[in-house]
Order: sequence, then structure tokens, then C-alpha cells
Amino acid sequence: MPSLLEPSRLMNIPLVDLKIQYRSLAAEIQQAVQRAMERADFILGSEVSAFEEEFAAFCGAKYAVGLATGTDALHLGLRACGIGPGDEVITAPNSFIATAAAITFSGATPVFADIDPRTFNLDPVAVEQAITPRTRAIVPVHLYGQPADMDALQALARRYDLKIIEDACQAHGAEYKGQRVGSLGDVAAFSFYPGKNLGAYGDGGAAVTSDPQIAETLRMLRNYGQSRKYHHDFLAFNSRLDNLQAAILRVKLRHMDAWNRKRRKAAAHYTRLLAPEGMPVPRAMPEVSHVYHLYVIRSTRRDELLRFLNERGIGAGIHYPIPIHLQSAYAALGGRPGDFPNAESACREVLSLPLFPEITRDQIETICSAIREFQAANGGALAA
Repeated sequence: MPSLLEPSRLMNIPLVDLKIQYRSLAAEIQQAVQRAMERADFILGSEVSAFEEEFAAFCGAKYAVGLATGTDALHLGLRACGIGPGDEVITAPNSFIATAAAITFSGATPVFADIDPRTFNLDPVAVEQAITPRTRAIVPVHLYGQPADMDALQALARRYDLKIIEDACQAHGAEYKGQRVGSLGDVAAFSFYPGKNLGAYGDGGAAVTSDPQIAETLRMLRNYGQSRKYHHDFLAFNSRLDNLQAAILRVKLRHMDAWNRKRRKAAAHYTRLLAPEGMPVPRAMPEVSHVYHLYVIRSTRRDELLRFLNERGIGAGIHYPIPIHLQSAYAALGGRPGDFPNAESACREVLSLPLFPEITRDQIETICSAIREFQAANGGALAA
């Protein structure tokens, strides 16, 4: 471990290292791409169909529908559940804006509810308080790779006759009480953005469901509303997972469980080093299997700590600094500071540390040494 006088200036540690993962898979990836190229079925081809079957099985669901992005998976998932103009959909304000944007694209209105500060996920009590006669659905975000409190949210959905559309874009392979995300709602949305636990080499997404009618509607929504070629039952979209990306994802899917185990091991090492220093570290709830898409700590001096780490070559980052209800894009909803105090506090204090399956113990120890150096220089005042 570097001394406190020689922190991570000697190392460049990215937030996510996609190059090292590619090098370990290069032969498999190149073979898969070559196979897809030789078949020349580039749009909704055999690789897409095979990946859909494999990914549905991975999630413990019956159907997966490959789409162009995770945002489209949310948007079309909402539409497939019948959500549209005049409806309200409850979600969290501390997610990426795509979660709310997908609701808006469906014609519905996003309504925010505050979060549980322990998990950063929706607080079911706050969700129930936000329900109105116009509420039609809940979009829980399994933020940073930890499933939301699905028992409580499912109970609300049953009580108020609501749909659940899981935002699982950061939670590939995560489990809630032994059940994989993607099988816990009416439909679930996944992103395959390159930095995700399961990432393509470009954009990509999928919606997962066990409802055959929702699955068929999704297939039509992604492909111009066609029931068969040149027969368009309704106006829809072009949102198809690329066949080459599906070939790549099939290779990577075979490694998912091993990669998630490595993420949990790396997160545990971070926690062993940081918790004794008084750092507020991620709290995994006992009923879940967290997949640590991000390892997120909290600090009341977050911005100073971020600069300190970045200056030493440590690629820490922030997910997400501005809650959605305070974004200019949603000014028309009339959100004000103080509306959702737990979410707003989290957005001011969260800091993502480098984490990827291939991160080494030395890299983690270097990062933690730098954090301790910052603490020592600032009187140890880092706790949230």
C-alpha cells in the first residue's frame, strides 16, 4: 500500500476499465462478431433471438425483447403496460434523468417520491403518500445495483391496482429474496450501455417480462407497429437491438455471474478498509444480492474529496449531482429545493469510487489510502 506521503499519484485508476475486460474476451468477441457478419442477418437476426432467450432465462422471466437503449426499454415498457396521457407514474428523483424522461415520452407525468437514505432506493411510505387517483404505475430504480424494497412496492401495486416497471438498468443479475430483478414487476428495463455490469460496445437495451401480451406489444412497438411485414397495426418506433451488439452481449452474459461475484468481493474489501475510518459506506440490505454497479460512499465534503482523488489519478465520479425535480428540463413540474430532503442530501454527498470486476486489491488500497490522507488533512471530518 502506498504511504500517506505517496498516495495514488503513481497510479491511474479509472472509474471503469473497459479495456482490461476487452483484452480478456478479445478472442471470444471477435469470433462472435465474425459469426454474425458471415450470417449477414443484421437487423433482428439470429443473434438477437438467441440473446433474448438467454437473457430472459438469466433474469428468471419468460421473455426478453431487445431494444436500442435502456431509455427505450423504460419508455416502451410503460407504453406496453398501457401507460399514457393523463396518467401519473411515481419514481425516484435521484436517478439518471432517463427514468423520468421515459415516463414523459409515454405521455404520462412523472411524480417523485423520496428515498430511503440507507439504500438510495424509493421509500415505500413516501410512494404511498404520492399516490393519487391518476396514478397508474410505479418505476422503482434498483439504484447502483441494489434492488428496491419490492415486497412493500408490490403490496402497494396490488392495493391500488398499479403496474410496476422495474428500472433495472444498473442491476443486471441482482436478486431480491432469491429472485432476480427483471422478474419482480410487470416489465423490467435494462440498459447495455458499455459501462454497465452487462455492457455492449455501443448502445443497447432490453425489456423483460413474463406476460406474453406485453412481450408481443413490445416487439411491435420496437418495429414500427408491425404485426407482420408491411402490416402496421399502430404507429410505433424503430428501436431494435443491433445484431452485432447481441452477439457481443451473448459472450459477455456467460461471464456475468462471475463478474458480479468479483464486484461483491471488491466492494467488501472497500468496506473493510473504509468503515473503520468512519466513512458512510454502502449498506446492502439483508434480503438482497447487491451487484455493485457502483460503489457509492457519502461525504459532506464530497466535491473537495472528488477533486483530491482526481488530482491523484483516481477516477472517482458522481451519480447523480442534481435531483431530477431540480433539473431545468423539469422546471414545469414546479419542483423546489426541500421537496425530497433525503434524495437532495444524497445528491449533494454521493461519490462513486472506481469499481469493475478486474480492479485489484492494490488499486482499492491505493484509493483508500488517498481517502485517509484527505481525512487526515481535514481533521477526519468526512462523515455524512
